[in-house]
Amino acid sequence: MRPKVRVALIGLGRMGRVHARNLAGRCRSAELAAVADADAGMAEAAGAEFDVPWTTDSGALLDDPTVDAVAVATPTAAHADLVVRAARAGKHVFCEKPIALDRPATVRAVEAVAATGVRFQIGFHRRHDPDWVAATRRIHAGEMGEPYLFRTSLRDMKPPPVEFLAGSGGFFVDMTIHDLDTARWMVGEVVEVAAYGTALADPAIGEIGDLDTALVVLRFESGALGVIDNSRAAGYGYECSTEVMGRSATVRIDRPQHRHYQWLTPDGATYGINRDFEERYPLAYAEEMEAFARCVRDGTEPAVTGLDALAAFDLATAADLAWRTGRAVPVVPERRDGGVVYSFAGQA
Repeated sequence: MRPKVRVALIGLGRMGRVHARNLAGRCRSAELAAVADADAGMAEAAGAEFDVPWTTDSGALLDDPTVDAVAVATPTAAHADLVVRAARAGKHVFCEKPIALDRPATVRAVEAVAATGVRFQIGFHRRHDPDWVAATRRIHAGEMGEPYLFRTSLRDMKPPPVEFLAGSGGFFVDMTIHDLDTARWMVGEVVEVAAYGTALADPAIGEIGDLDTALVVLRFESGALGVIDNSRAAGYGYECSTEVMGRSATVRIDRPQHRHYQWLTPDGATYGINRDFEERYPLAYAEEMEAFARCVRDGTEPAVTGLDALAAFDLATAADLAWRTGRAVPVVPERRDGGVVYSFAGQA
């Protein structure tokens, strides 16, 4: 293996640009080998900015023997096919969530990658954020005692374009999936999902049959309860916070400041608020790519796998079903192949 894992990036939208910057200069164990995008102008501009080869043909990167791994940050509809093609070409794969927009395609991708033996990591960035990592380690070490309440909020300042949302897989698959993965990671497996949603902040979102605000209630296998609140349109800024209560302690991850100072006047105190996920998670996005490179280099398993992505997708679709039917959905966690998947009545 080369001193640095050479990662080719496919997809140069907003998340792709985040990963390009990290691979080009913020990861000790990885380097950006090349970039690809269907838009020639975007690909050429990124190639010039990062001084790497560029192409509109992702297949060329998969055939390149100097490329060790690929990072897939294309629109979701293209994820599964690229993941399978990359794995069969012998390239280790990092993929943004979700793997696909439907369960059969997700399962096919996970199984196809497993058959090749390459490393496969999913972009659930909170699993690499220093605050969430430290808190979860202490929970798993037993310092909290038995957790009995999980609460998390994820709120965007303003919604993405409706055109994006129309192809995103829906509110729960595109947004709540992060919180569902966090819930499983911090507290454990889930046995029931209820969900409530509305589209009051932006009527255009309701017109495409999607939500802009939702509540999800979870019942965990341990008996603990969970509450997730999500909004596409908080207005004041971007917020992502989590709290877990246990018998011996409570951990709260909350109110990160964009700038670490307060402005004090006789009228009150103010401090900067994050505007989006890029401002909130610069360390997490860099560390998840660094962690991926170390897995490739050292032959270890990623912290978040294809089966984790499938489990979160299952819970997201259970939440969608609960919202549409107005009934709580019992889910059954099934252990297999070192991971967990979920089944429930009405599952597609």
